[in-house]
Amino acid sequence: MKSQSGTITPSLLIITVTFVVVIYGLLWLLTLQLDFSHRQVAAEEALNIAEAGINYYRWHLAHAPEDFQDGTGQPGKYEHEYKDPQGSLIGKFSLEILPPSNGSSIVTIISTGWTNQYEKVKRTIRAQYGKPSLAKYSFLQNASSWYGSGLTVHGRIHSNNGIRMDGINTSLVTSAKESYLCGSETGCIPPQTKPGVWGSGPGGAQGLWQFPVPAKDFNLISFDFGSMREQAQNNGLYLAPSEAYGYHLKFYAGGNFEVYRVTQRNYYYGYAEDDGCQRRYQVISQENLIGNYQVSQKPIIFAEDYLWVEGTLKGRTTVVAARFPLETNNMSIWITNNLVFAAYDQTNALGLIAQKDIYFSRNIPDNFRVDAALIAQKGKIIRHGYLWFCGSSSQALKNKLTINGTIISYEKSYWNFGSPPSSGFREREITYDAALLYQPPPYFPTSGDYEFISWKEE
Repeated sequence: MKSQSGTITPSLLIITVTFVVVIYGLLWLLTLQLDFSHRQVAAEEALNIAEAGINYYRWHLAHAPEDFQDGTGQPGKYEHEYKDPQGSLIGKFSLEILPPSNGSSIVTIISTGWTNQYEKVKRTIRAQYGKPSLAKYSFLQNASSWYGSGLTVHGRIHSNNGIRMDGINTSLVTSAKESYLCGSETGCIPPQTKPGVWGSGPGGAQGLWQFPVPAKDFNLISFDFGSMREQAQNNGLYLAPSEAYGYHLKFYAGGNFEVYRVTQRNYYYGYAEDDGCQRRYQVISQENLIGNYQVSQKPIIFAEDYLWVEGTLKGRTTVVAARFPLETNNMSIWITNNLVFAAYDQTNALGLIAQKDIYFSRNIPDNFRVDAALIAQKGKIIRHGYLWFCGSSSQALKNKLTINGTIISYEKSYWNFGSPPSSGFREREITYDAALLYQPPPYFPTSGDYEFISWKEE
């Protein structure tokens, strides 16, 4: 009998091929799904590693706050291994550090992380940290102080001594004293013991009064005048002793400023609590122009002499009046007219730092405004009393004082005399400028450690 060879029908062949294709397709999809799942895990791990890089450099800044090169002394990027809690190497992170620009304390840390298994799966985080500037207060004073009726303060107030608050506060009022001996400087005649913060301020605002709290170390404002002078000589404008009476700065909305050498001056009699009625040499009667400059090119102006300042500022700069040797000199600043920003868009910032006092002159406008962070390093920020017993009453009482910024003084700052005032301002409004917290004027002093500002994934 003759045998026949077997055959496979076309339909069976098609089914077999289809089955194989389906199996391989399923395996391929399974592999893709598994790889996708592993990559998702790797992506999460990469983000954790990038976050570890941020935390590492935050720790580094706490120990070396001025090092923005990861201890290498060389430009980055800076790559580090990352190990799990058991000590196994599982990935790496790479750091790019952007140091603060002039006038800012903000450090930007860019950290990119990845695992060894999936080196191409990377995640990047950009975080910012900054040191708070001393401009975080509306008022920071070492002496006891009195905030009278008609005064509104938007921002924090602190004194290392007692505070009498008869005005309106919309933020914290803190004193380092549980109680203090209130004397004539805060309206107590005869002297009497009062709580650290007291007064007739609105009841709702009294919930923001706190005392005692830790004192603020006023050595923080004993910053390095020598370094500031060097910065002005190298990067800004340095004005040597004038051999006359000082310098007059006029700022203009176009972004420039003029510097005059004051060759003749005159006075009004004015009263201050520490020295009574005295000649206050504040009137410029003759001066010579010595230069016209751009604010953008002069982030710091350092004068070893007295200063008069006024105008409209466009840009960011810090103005300093201090003379060496510091132990035997006391330079002060007169603000003779409105001192304001060209725009209120956080592009402008002004610091005024006096070795001794900052004064508001007698003939200021009826509505007087100052946009600046003010520091009287060894003294006070005041307008003298132009009173009848000093032989001066004209121009004494003005309508309103507005300060957009901060007032920092070692001694008590004040500008009103009498109740109701016969010299000073009928209304006073002091508003803290939040933009100055981490972006103060150039070379303005900061305090404390770096604080978190922002975090985002790129």
